[in-house]
Amino acid sequence: MNVQVIADAFGRLLWASSALPGAVHDIKAARIHGIIEALTQAGIRTWADKGYQGAQGTIRVPYRGRWSTLPAGKRAVNSSHARIRAVGEQANATLKSWRLLRKLRCSTTRITDIVKAVLALHLATAA
Repeated sequence: MNVQVIADAFGRLLWASSALPGAVHDIKAARIHGIIEALTQAGIRTWADKGYQGAQGTIRVPYRGRWSTLPAGKRAVNSSHARIRAVGEQANATLKSWRLLRKLRCSTTRITDIVKAVLALHLATAA
C-alpha cells in the first residue's frame, strides 16, 4: 500500500492520506492527493526523499547520484537534508509500529479506514 504522511518539524504525525495500491509511485500519489499543490500554495517548505524528484514548488529533495560521485558541496547538502528528514521519518515509524498495518492484505478502502483509525488514536494519545 502507499500512504502519504505529513509530519511537523518535531516528527509528530499530522495527516495521512487514503491508501493507494503499492505500485503507485510516491510522486504520483502526492499529486493524486493534491499534496504538492497544497503545500506550495501555503508556502510550506517540505523535505522529501528522492521519490519526489520533479515535484518542484516548495518540495525539497536531495541531489541524485551516488554518494562517492557527488561533489563535496552536494554531499553536504544531502547530509543536511537527511538530518532534517530523519525527524519527519518518525511519523512513518509511528505508523509502521502498528503491526496491524504491516500485515494487512485487503482492499485499499479498508486500509484507508484502518489508517484513519490509527491516526485518530495516535492524535488522541499525543494530546
